Amino acid sequence: MPEPARLTDHWQLGPLAIPNRVMLAPLAGIGNWFVRLQAKRYGAGFAVSEMLSSHAIFHGNERTWVEMLRIDPSEREPSLLRSAGMDGGGVGGVVGPGGPVSIQLFGQDPSVMRVAARVVARAGADAIDLNMGCPVPKVCKTGAGAALLDDPDVAVSVARAARLGSGLPVTVKLRSGRRPGDTSGFALAHRLVQEAGVAAIAFHPRSAAVHHKGVPDYALAARLVESLDAPVILTGGLHDVESTRAAFHQTRASAVMLARGSLGNPWLFARLLGLREDAPTRAEVLAELDWTIDCAVEHLGPLRATRYLRKFYPWYIARLGLEKAHAKALAESLQRAVTLDDARYTAALAALPTAVVPA
Repeated sequence: MPEPARLTDHWQLGPLAIPNRVMLAPLAGIGNWFVRLQAKRYGAGFAVSEMLSSHAIFHGNERTWVEMLRIDPSEREPSLLRSAGMDGGGVGGVVGPGGPVSIQLFGQDPSVMRVAARVVARAGADAIDLNMGCPVPKVCKTGAGAALLDDPDVAVSVARAARLGSGLPVTVKLRSGRRPGDTSGFALAHRLVQEAGVAAIAFHPRSAAVHHKGVPDYALAARLVESLDAPVILTGGLHDVESTRAAFHQTRASAVMLARGSLGNPWLFARLLGLREDAPTRAEVLAELDWTIDCAVEHLGPLRATRYLRKFYPWYIARLGLEKAHAKALAESLQRAVTLDDARYTAALAALPTAVVPA
């Protein structure tokens, strides 16, 4: 048996050279260009976008084309990694990998998917990921997302259409099945590789019915790794360094894909890659939040960014190490902030030793 891979090893995804084995997962409603860039700044070798509707692209939806399909050139540019545990989020001395960008699409119509995939390729994506695991009812009721687990012939046709329409390597993100005990995703993974030419499978070994609850079936993921003639990317339940490394070694997956565990915690990428050992300081967390605010303003303008960022604040507050009462008061103040200047001022007070938060 060959030596087990290390998370720092490079690997191949079709024609794409991936500089390491730590990736950012697609995060619906979150994974825009600057969230992907943030992961890259801390070492991620590959990043996948938030979920985009193939129908919205096909029909020319302006927000999808202008905002969600945006790929920033800096996402691929090597940069000094923010890794060395410096106060204020200072850069370390290690050059970050840059790495490819993938756009995730969902949909159930092969003809629509083929056109949408062509548009995504022209927008500059390096790869396409197809969502066949989303458990949200409004997605499944259209026949997309996890609903495709119950219609494998359509799933194969959709994946083939994405590959032929784009000319790019296509990956598919799958759940193990629709319901507990169902392993239809395991079977579908093989068909997608053999019949649709899919380059890799991103496998979340929990059923769609449980969403993010329960223990992932890493033994099933290991079986998929052993039996599939394509790379398997492991996702699901990877919230910290120890559990992620353990799951990576148990399954022998080609890579790990961080999702909710990386929200407000890009330092997890650096720690998994051995670029730092310690948790971020309070100053680092607040500096990163400030960077995120700047990017959101550039992306959406100050008014929309003020509303949009309210879902980001709890992720960063959780990293500040505040007492429970102080954390709650800070969260409430940030949610009430009328302007981003108010939010910045409120967050800055959290850096004080007493963590004073305005009433």
